[in-house]
Amino acid sequence: MNVSLHRFASSAPAAPTLPDEAPLADALQALMDARQTVLPKRLVDPGPSAAELRDWLACATSAPDHDRLRPWRLVLVPAAQRPRLGQAFADALRERDPAATADQLEQAHDKALRAPVLLLVVVNGACGDPEIDLNERILSAGCAVQNLLLMATARGWGSALTSGKALKSGALRTLFALGPQEHALCCLSVGTASARKPTPPRPGVHEIVRTLTDAGPIDGLTEGPNPDTTP
Repeated sequence: MNVSLHRFASSAPAAPTLPDEAPLADALQALMDARQTVLPKRLVDPGPSAAELRDWLACATSAPDHDRLRPWRLVLVPAAQRPRLGQAFADALRERDPAATADQLEQAHDKALRAPVLLLVVVNGACGDPEIDLNERILSAGCAVQNLLLMATARGWGSALTSGKALKSGALRTLFALGPQEHALCCLSVGTASARKPTPPRPGVHEIVRTLTDAGPIDGLTEGPNPDTTP
């Protein structure tokens, strides 16, 4: 038995080599604290180069993915295709509001023309094992997007997620050739921030955590130090 365990251990993949734990954790905490949304209208050139864009997009691939379904994809909308996306946005507004004015339609169209990099995040609810439900697939996509947002921050770029009713429209689904079980989750925009607002206060731990007790869930942490008491 000892021999077989030894053989198993020696054949197991090595753990990744990382920098010293404390500096890495501090850097990661600072990165997460620094991340903020910069509206697409404030994202300008220069954006990532082609090589930078490829390296940045590769960061999405380390997201958790149950059974390796690859249930999401990122669709890059290059500059030459932005007018087509803008038309889909305008058509989507016209679908849900036939009385939309020319100015409103133009504003909807122009939303596609902002930011040097624009991606559509799509989740497939039907690929692979049907027992892996849509919520898991969306969660995987969310983790991939967070990887991209954090790396954009680390590289000094501004970034934003945008969504809205247009993503469910027939016009947009036709443009991106989405299948019946595919869902357009959001748009991800990246570029140089022309202006930034102060980072809004983050919620306290007691606002986002509940602890299960014999009496049922209660707000906050019931054991250990309370992070919210730190000045």
